[in-house]
Amino acid sequence: MVTATKPSSNRNIRVGIIAAGGALAMLGLGYASVPLYRIFCQATGFNGTTQRSTAAQAAAVKATMRPITIRFDGNVVNGMPWQFHPEQVTQSGLIGERKMAFFIAKNISNRTITGRAVYNVTPEQTGAYFHKIQCFCFNDQTLKPGEEVRMPVLYYVDPDILTDPNAKDVSEITLSYTFLEAADSTQSTPKNK
Repeated sequence: MVTATKPSSNRNIRVGIIAAGGALAMLGLGYASVPLYRIFCQATGFNGTTQRSTAAQAAAVKATMRPITIRFDGNVVNGMPWQFHPEQVTQSGLIGERKMAFFIAKNISNRTITGRAVYNVTPEQTGAYFHKIQCFCFNDQTLKPGEEVRMPVLYYVDPDILTDPNAKDVSEITLSYTFLEAADSTQSTPKNK
């Protein structure tokens, strides 16, 4: 009987190790899922995620004769004491043409606040073709009490959009930003100068 329990005991240990390893792997995947999802969205344009390009990459793009209208939208999350809006609501250009737009942000509170812009484009299938070269959304923005800034976004729509059967007929893209207070936002005292 002693020999019968020993293999069973070894099997239980092995099952326990496999179960613990599986639990650790699931925990690791849980922590890795957010950055992996972000990388996936940036690579594919999934869920309206835009692309990031260098100036050199953008310079190699040739503008087409096909017009496109970009509509701009700016929001802040409830409770964030900023005003944020596009300088102009729409901008027309050609697919492949580099364009610059500006957004205005103002801190209407009596404390310094660091904001983070999250963004997307609609229709979602255009995210893979909307390239930002320069954008205020690449970094957190810190505004002092009462400070107002004009923030640029330099972008283009990749001509490859014209070969995508799901996106080739799009004539208008909406670029939307929402500012939220960064988790590490400075909670400083009011400026008294």
